[in-house]
Amino acid sequence: MKREHVIKPVLNHHYPTIAYGKGVFLYDDQGKAYIDGCSGAVTAGIGHGVPDIVDAMLEQANKVSFVYRSQFTSEPGEKLAEKLSDLAPGNDYWSFFVNSGSEATETAMKIAIQHWQEQGRHGKNKVISRRMSYHGITLGALSMSGHVLRRRRFIPLLEDFPVVATPYCYRCPLGKTSPNCQLACADDLATAIKRIGSEHIAAFIAEPIIGAAGGAIVPPNGYFQRIKAICEQNEILFIADEVMTGIARTGAMFAMEHYGVEPDLIALGKGMSAGYTPIAATLVKDRVMEPILKGSKSIMSGHTYSANPQSAAVSLAVLSYIEKHQLVSAAESKGQYLMGQLQQMADGILSIGDVRGQGMLLAIEFVADQTTKRPFPFGLGVTSRIIERAFQKGLLVYPAAGAVDGEGDAIIIAPPLVITEEEIDQLVGILEASIQEVIAEITPSRLEEI
Repeated sequence: MKREHVIKPVLNHHYPTIAYGKGVFLYDDQGKAYIDGCSGAVTAGIGHGVPDIVDAMLEQANKVSFVYRSQFTSEPGEKLAEKLSDLAPGNDYWSFFVNSGSEATETAMKIAIQHWQEQGRHGKNKVISRRMSYHGITLGALSMSGHVLRRRRFIPLLEDFPVVATPYCYRCPLGKTSPNCQLACADDLATAIKRIGSEHIAAFIAEPIIGAAGGAIVPPNGYFQRIKAICEQNEILFIADEVMTGIARTGAMFAMEHYGVEPDLIALGKGMSAGYTPIAATLVKDRVMEPILKGSKSIMSGHTYSANPQSAAVSLAVLSYIEKHQLVSAAESKGQYLMGQLQQMADGILSIGDVRGQGMLLAIEFVADQTTKRPFPFGLGVTSRIIERAFQKGLLVYPAAGAVDGEGDAIIIAPPLVITEEEIDQLVGILEASIQEVIAEITPSRLEEI
């Protein structure tokens, strides 16, 4: 066997070689087709092989692809920042461009801390986050994450940030039921602030809809309005992690629009380039930038490829494509159709506990018992089995396992926004067959062994 040089997610595992993509399909070098049922990593929102984006790449490459941010700015970089501000809630944001979602959330954390430092309030340097959350894989971003499985190996190096209850209505961590709960999960933030002291807290970070740490968990009505009010009352900045939810995915350009809340900072990634180039951004409200503009006039963060004209031009082309083809409204309407098909499928499968999400960010949670909501044992690997079986049948879905204190199984279904109803039907058909086969293999005797 030929020696490998690329460090892949699982070493010595065979990964097919991709040849090309078109629309919602990917094709490997053997000619096998795969429906991209999760947009890769909830990224390829406009599908694959879009000529408009390829043309924009070539046009910019013929001009200039890279300049260093401390020496030049560029027209694509300036236009992209202006465009994102125009699209974001409130329309008054600055942009700091980075390369990935992890860098975007970590930069948001740093800017939030600097915001208070520039005012002489050096004690406000902690960030509160939720126990069920995922904000990235760098050490700062992982410190803000409650994803048990991804934190475990690096616990000694991490800050202990995740302390607040999750708005997980299917499995309320506080043992309550919505709406009678009176948003106790949101009020848990106020409790945490009292215990820690607002004088020590710079910001609170949350995903509008929880992604990899739980699987498209949508908060109850009024949750984020309460959260923002608590933050304002305690002089704490609110960071919305829109890396997965942002740019049309949920049926709004920004998921925070569903709640009528304007975050102080927003982390973007994934959908802002739809996978055509590595680029992400931290958006910062004017009011957050104000003390920095009056003070040091410099954000203490630096990235070699920040705002490079090649990636900025590609992202601009993606945003233009989304608007031209009305993909925000498409995400809403097609998401409703996909949700209906998944719910219909779930009616016939006892191991499906919940189907949830919004727009084209949906998920299925699997349980060993629907009545008690008892999760499958971690060692059984239900999520990975279903993902692998679907892959064998030509369908890609995304894992969201470990929601129940490291256990629990869920998958995310988030195809490109250009998918047709016929392709949705094809997706659901493959998924149903994959789930049925895997569940049939998990016998009661096997469950007892784990």
